[in-house]
Amino acid sequence: MIRILVILSVAFAFLAGCGKETLKTQMPEKMPEDFRFSVSYGYGEVNKNEINTYAGTVTKDLVTKGTATAALSFSDDELQSIYTKMKDIAVLDEKQFPQKGNCSQTPSSTDSWKMTVNGETKTLSWTNEYCDMTKDAQDLLELRSYIQKLVEGKDAYKALPAVEGGYD
Repeated sequence: MIRILVILSVAFAFLAGCGKETLKTQMPEKMPEDFRFSVSYGYGEVNKNEINTYAGTVTKDLVTKGTATAALSFSDDELQSIYTKMKDIAVLDEKQFPQKGNCSQTPSSTDSWKMTVNGETKTLSWTNEYCDMTKDAQDLLELRSYIQKLVEGKDAYKALPAVEGGYD
């Protein structure tokens, strides 16, 4: 009888520990005043493109011509829309990203994020170098693409020089 109780106690302790790993970081329903983010992205480990709400800037990789930076701001509606998308994909939760395996692709891109929500700052980075794309990586790629489209529609971004050259 004691053996069964010990086994059950260990099993419950194990299950309780597993439950803690799946807890989600709750983002407030309403976008907090301190909501900010930056995302840098580019080929390989060179993240020359950046959208940065901390600094209020956008940086464009011009490839052979270096980079160009412009002032950038989002409307309240745009920020709310971005915040809602981040909340929908639970961006502050632990994420699973592609892992090194038997397959890799070149060129590859890397995304690096920094987000501040309600006093909590989180950073994360992922690459598509490895062939298996996870749902979390796909969600972040779609989020970055959404933000990128908003930025590309802004006059400040349109005024930046055109890209010259390309990456192999």
